[in-house]
Formats: sequence, structure tokens, C-alpha cells
Amino acid sequence: MIHLLKIASQSLWNRKLSTLLTIFSIAISIMLFLGIERIRLGAKESFSNTISKTDLVVGARGSEIQLLLYTVFHMGNATNNISWSSYNNFKNHPDVAWTIPFSLGDSYNGHRVVATDENFYEHYQFFSDKKVEFLEGKRPENIFDVALGSEMATKENLKLGDNIILTHGISDGPGILLHKHNPFKVTAILNETGTPIDRSAFITLEGMEAIHINWQNGTPTIENNKTNSNLITKDNIKIEQITSFLIGANSRISSLSLQREINNYKKEPIMGVIPGVALSQLWTTVSYAETALQIISLCVVIVGLIGMMVSLYTSLESRRREMAILRAVGAGKSTILILLVTEAAFLSLFGVIFGVFLSYFLVGIAQPIILSHFGILISFTSIEFYEYVYLILVIILSVFIGLIPAVKAYKNSLIDGLSIRI
Repeated sequence: MIHLLKIASQSLWNRKLSTLLTIFSIAISIMLFLGIERIRLGAKESFSNTISKTDLVVGARGSEIQLLLYTVFHMGNATNNISWSSYNNFKNHPDVAWTIPFSLGDSYNGHRVVATDENFYEHYQFFSDKKVEFLEGKRPENIFDVALGSEMATKENLKLGDNIILTHGISDGPGILLHKHNPFKVTAILNETGTPIDRSAFITLEGMEAIHINWQNGTPTIENNKTNSNLITKDNIKIEQITSFLIGANSRISSLSLQREINNYKKEPIMGVIPGVALSQLWTTVSYAETALQIISLCVVIVGLIGMMVSLYTSLESRRREMAILRAVGAGKSTILILLVTEAAFLSLFGVIFGVFLSYFLVGIAQPIILSHFGILISFTSIEFYEYVYLILVIILSVFIGLIPAVKAYKNSLIDGLSIRI
């Protein structure tokens, strides 16, 4: 057996170019397979870890997924707002430990503007136990202060002390209705989180109310154009409504009774959603894309193995004399078969090993790009158990695929004897 391994390795070495190309093709397929799996798992993990240790998300009654999307992922628009009195009612509930209010609706060059209070910086958690931290500056305290997510600050080339003018409504660009009379001053830049926080701007609730003083039906009145930001103080601002809020309950058991109380609230139609349940529903909604990625990754591996078989098969014509010599020196049918199968196993084994290294190299290159454009953090996680199973199956399958050219090589050697001339 050792002699066969030496012959197989020497044979592959004598055909260096075709061998390297075959190994590279298999490695590329394994790289894509593992790379797609990393992206799939990274997307799922990013969705799941965007919010943690929050018991309920509360907003206007409607779709649970929609509520989760516009509150946590800053995607889409709210169906309705909820009153400040309803928020205070549950904020002061004996079963509630903390709350985080959100007011949405404005933007800056396509980046969402989120109005909130100090509880966001104290209680919001993601990726299990991570909190929002400041890279530079301090949290917004004055009415026209703003904190920027790390990605937004980098993309828009903004720094501490810069002034920005917000756009009314959600716009991909500068927009039409601008709050130009009330510019906001950048007082903080947040640390990178790998969540939608990086692509957003955060102002105070009073700031959101201030820029909409005297607005009616989504448009400014003449009085609003004359409003000077220097005349606006927190004392003369009254918050009347918000978009949604998060609840941290005193216990998980109390969160269930809170949810029932919120869903049966009589004063206005609101609902409470458990984030984990809504995230599961959200991922089920996009499960078709997940299945498609898995199918694509498997097809890529199959194509790589077929390429290996074609390479071995097409090389047989130039190896007919080699096979005939082996037969002449006493190599039996099993020896020829084992030799070709061993070569196939070598090719797939080295292709798999090389593909694993390439996949981590690909993740290293793609990680900042995917995080920047899609907000998905692709972690350098170890290979999962099922991925090891797939890789072992690839090697086993390559052995069976190697039988096809092996049988052909044996038949050629019987026909040719030593008469072939190359």
C-alpha cells in the first residue's frame, strides 16, 4: 500500500500543472461552500444578536415583524405613533425595571435619525452583554446635540463639532424638506457595534420635538420658518408622542403578564412583542434565502468534484502507456483501481485543506466590506460539526467518483498491452 501511495503521489507530481489546477478548482468550491456558510451563519447571528436582554418591544398595533424592523433594525416605517402618556403608564409600572423610548421619522443622507434618552446608553445591549460605548465625545444632552454611529461618521466624513442638517422623512439622499433652521452639533461618535446602530444618528427626544414645532401634516408652517433654535429650551418643549419603546422587566415571568396587559390596553391600540419570538418569525420569513444559499453551496462543491473527475478522465489518454506498463509488471485490476482512486483522494484531500485556508482568507477580506455595506458581522468561527461531515463526505464522494476513470484506465490497459506508442 505504501508503494501505491508513492506511485500515486509521484504520478500527480509528474503532472504538476493539471494536478494544481484540479486542487485549485476543488479548493475554490470548498472556499465558496464554507464562505457562503459563514455569511449565512453571520447573517443569522447578526439578526439574533442585534438586541439582547430586552423583554418586550412595544409599539402601535400591527405586524410584529414590522415593529421589530423599524424599532431595532431601523428599516421601514411605523404604522402609527403611541402617546407619551401611554409610555409613562408602563414606564412607571411596578413590573418594569427600565424602558428605552424611540422616536423615528427623520434622516440624514439616507441614515436613520433615532431620538431617544439616556436609558438607551445605559440599558441597550447587543451580542449578549455588550453596551453602547463612546469612541469620542459624550452623550447628547442639549436639545440640538447628536451622536453618530461609527459607520455613518466615517462614510459622511463627520467629526466632533460638525453641524448637520436633518431631513424630514426617510430619504436616500439630502431630501427636500430640511430642518435647516435647526442644525445639530456632533457631540459624540459611538464605538463600532456591528449592528444598525453604526449606520444611525441619535438625538434627544426634545430635539425631535423641537425641529417639528409648528409642523402640520408633515410640512412646516410659516411660523416654523421663523423659529430660532436659540429660543428653544427643554422647558418649553412638551413631548406628546413617540414611535415605540423597549421594556426590561423585573423578571421573565412578569414580562409575560406585562405583554398581556399591553396587548389588552384600552386607551390606545398598542402591542408588546418578545424580541426572540419576533426574530424567529423574521428568520422564518427569509428562510427561503437561507435554503437557496445552502443549495448553491452544495452545487458548487458538486461542480468541483465533477471537475476533478473530468480532469482525471481526460488525463487517461496520455497515461495509457503508464497503465500498460503497470499491467505488464504484474499490477492487477485492484491495483489499477486503487491507484486512480488514491489519486482522486489525494486531490480532494489537498483541495479541501487548501479550500479551508482560502475560506478564512476570504472571510478576512470580506468581513469589513460586508459589515460596512450590509451591517452583517461575519465572525471567524471554527468549522461546525456538520461542516466537518460535509468535508469528509466530499473526500468519500471523490473516492467513488475516482472509480469512473479508474475502471476506464483498467480497460485501456487490457486493450493496449505494451503496443501503444506515444
